[in-house]
Order: sequence, then structure tokens, then C-alpha cells
Amino acid sequence: MEFLNFLNQEPWRFILSFGVVLFLTLNLAAILVMGERKVAGYIQLRYGPNRVGPRGLLQPLADIIKLFTKENISPGKADLWIFLGAPIAMFIPVAAVWLVIPFAPGAVVADLNVAILFFVAVTSVGALGVIMAGYGSRSNFSLLGALRGAAQMISYEVPLILSLLGVVMLTGSLSLVDVVNAQGGGFWNWYFIVQFPMFIVFYISSLAETKRVPFDLPEGESEIVGGYMIEYSGMTWALIQAAEFAGMGLMAGITTTLFLGGWQPPLPFLDFGQFNWIWFGIKTALIMFTFQWIRWSLPRLRMDQLMDLGWKVLVPLTLVWLVITAGAMLVF
Repeated sequence: MEFLNFLNQEPWRFILSFGVVLFLTLNLAAILVMGERKVAGYIQLRYGPNRVGPRGLLQPLADIIKLFTKENISPGKADLWIFLGAPIAMFIPVAAVWLVIPFAPGAVVADLNVAILFFVAVTSVGALGVIMAGYGSRSNFSLLGALRGAAQMISYEVPLILSLLGVVMLTGSLSLVDVVNAQGGGFWNWYFIVQFPMFIVFYISSLAETKRVPFDLPEGESEIVGGYMIEYSGMTWALIQAAEFAGMGLMAGITTTLFLGGWQPPLPFLDFGQFNWIWFGIKTALIMFTFQWIRWSLPRLRMDQLMDLGWKVLVPLTLVWLVITAGAMLVF
């Protein structure tokens, strides 16, 4: 008992929690890779992984073993420190943001009163990792992918941040716990109803931030054969992939928290108390499924279409809806 009390004190509680979050984030990436391949199989009327273990459930383990045994090769002219630091710069921000997401009542590692600001600031570092990967590789293809990735991620951060402001205005707080509490009492109080245009903008911007099809311009297999990650192999490549899939899970979790009531049940009588993390998990899983559904249904946009959508459609839409939200708050 004394040992548990000792672990509950700072900084040990934070260090232990971060270790657990890091472990779960890596496992989430492996599960999502498996889920992605299964969903792709069902959508394309073929089998997904079905050889390793029952119904292919041990395929992620086989992939991890294979990647651990592959040699990490780096180009002869690569800037080695930047080249090896890029995957870490992509993965750590994704794992860090999970610390401020509330999974259930009282179940949050760090209840920051500026959690939304923390989310915006930390996820912005991911663009730096993409640039490091492209520059450190000293490869033309990698650099082209990195420049496209930086342009895309920085551009879509603008509508992403603007779409958050409506939620902040309605809640009157930057704390994610306050945002979830403000949406209690039933699904009709969830912000996706009153902030539906912002919800759509945030969802589209999330796809662009995680570099998912139809916004996978930085990788562009058909023209730059893998983009900023083309020179990576073995576990460095695996860490970039883990960052991408964990980022998809993170954006689904943030979308759930901001617009779908977080751990709040859809109806008051379905409240499970401390077990409300079940509701958070179901909503997040549904959002992640839609990410995968879109991935295997839509073609990639051109670069000019991507930029036009961000700057000419999403940014004006968020600005207009911010004015409407402010006017409605003033009147009602």
C-alpha cells in the first residue's frame, strides 16, 4: 500500500503514466495497421491477413519481428543525426498529446487548464519531423516529399486551429476535461450539432494532418515512391509508420473529445461511471473506421486542389461560422 502511495506522488506518477501511454500508443499503431489491412480487404472484396494465427490476428507480431531483424540502412551522404532523429520527432509529439486526453471521469494523466493549446503546440512539431526526414536523407525524392508535407501540414493547421475556437468559445475554457463536462446530459448537448461545420472542417483537417488519403501528398507512391520516408528501413521506418497510425488514433480521440462528448454516454441512463471509457473507445473506434473507409474509397487530390480546399474553402468557412457562433452567444 505504501508502495502504491509512493508511485502516486509526482514525478513518479507522471513518469509511470507516460511509460504506459508510450506502450499503449505503440500497441495502438500495431493494432491499427492490422485493422487497416482487414478493412481494406473487406472493402476490396478480398481476404486481409489470414495466415498468421487465427484469422490473421498475429500478423502485427510477425511484422514487428520482421522489422526488428531488418537492417537499418542510411544513405552514404545522409546527415545521420537529423536522419535518425526525424522518426523520434514524429512519434514523441503524438504520444505526448495522449497525456491530456480524458478517457473517463478522473482518468487523465495531466489535467491541464490549457490542454487545447498544448495539443495545438505539440502536434505542430510533427511537421518538423517530416522536414528533418526529407533534409537528412539528402535525396531528391525525400526532399520533394518533405516540402509537400510541410506545405500541407502547415496549411491545414490554420483551419484546424480555427475550428477549435467555436468549442473554446462555447465552453469558456481551454481544458479538455471542461469541454467534456460541458457536453454532458445527452447527445443533443454534444458540440457536433451546434458546431457541425466546424466538426466537418476539423475532421477534414485531421485527415490532412495525419497525411491520410486523399491527402497523402507527402508520400505520393505513384510519383515520389514513398516521399520523405523513402530512404528509411527496419525500425526507423516502423517508427514513422507507428507515428502515422498513432496520429490517426490521436486525431480520432481529439475529435471524440471536442465534438462527440468524449466519455459522456449518448443518453443519461447509459452512464457507466468510471467505466465510461467504453463510450470513449467506441466513438474513437468509429471515427478511426471512417478514416480507413475514406482511405480505400477516394483518389488522391492534386497539390493545387489540396491547397485550394484548405485556403479557399475551409478557412473562410471557419471564419464565417465563428462570427455566427459569436452572434448566437451574444443574442441567446
